[in-house]
Amino acid sequence: MIEIFANAQELARGAAEYFVARSVEAVARKGFFTVALSGGSTPKALYQLLAESFHDQVPWSKTHFFWSDERHVPPDHPDSNYRMTYEAMLSRVPVPEGNVHRIHGENPDAAEAANEYEQTLLQLDLILLGLGTDGHTASIFPGSEVLHETKRLVAAPWVEKLNTYRITMTLPLLNTGASVLFLVSGAEKAEIVKEVIEGPKKYPAQFVQPIHGQSLWMLDKAASSYLATDKRQ
Repeated sequence: MIEIFANAQELARGAAEYFVARSVEAVARKGFFTVALSGGSTPKALYQLLAESFHDQVPWSKTHFFWSDERHVPPDHPDSNYRMTYEAMLSRVPVPEGNVHRIHGENPDAAEAANEYEQTLLQLDLILLGLGTDGHTASIFPGSEVLHETKRLVAAPWVEKLNTYRITMTLPLLNTGASVLFLVSGAEKAEIVKEVIEGPKKYPAQFVQPIHGQSLWMLDKAASSYLATDKRQ
C-alpha cells in the first residue's frame, strides 16, 4: 500500500496519525504498544511532531521503544540514532525509563551488542524504516551477508562502504512486524523508490515483506515522482 503526501511536513503528519492509531489500537487490544524506531531526517520530523502536536494522543506510559538499527557508537555520539530520537522526542515526553530499550552501540564488540539486544525484543506492533539511495533499509546494505540471515533477529554486519559495523534488526524479525512503515521523502530518493516498488527484486528493502502484517509506504510527492501513475493512486 502506498500513500503520497504533498510535502515532507504533510508526510510527517500522516505518519504521526498512523503512529497514534496503531498505538491506541495495540493498547486497547493488549495493554501496551511496541515500536521500532529508525534514524534519519525524515523520521526526526515525525518524532518532533509526536512530541509537540500529538503529545496528548500517544499512550506514552504504555509504549515500549526499540530501534531497527544503530550505529556502533556511544549513545551521546552525534551519529547515534538513539541520541537523535532522544533529543527530538523521548526527552520531551513522559516515557518511563524502563520502556526505552536502546541498542548498546558503545559496546566494543558489535556482535555482542546485537546478541544482547536480541534478548530484549518483544513482538513489534509497528516498525519504522527508511530507504537509502542504494536500496538499503535499517542497516541491511546491498551485498551484505545479513541479507541471508534466517535465524538471528539482530546482527552486526560489517558495512564495507562505511568502514564500520552496524547493529541491525534482520529480515526474520522485520518480517514479523504487525505493521511495517517505510517513510521516504525527497527528490533524491525518487529513482530508488521507483526501482524498489516497481523493479525486479534485488535491493534489501524489497525483502521486507511482513508474513502476517501490513506493509505501508508513505512518500512525499518528490520521492514518488518517478512512480508509474497506477502506483501513485
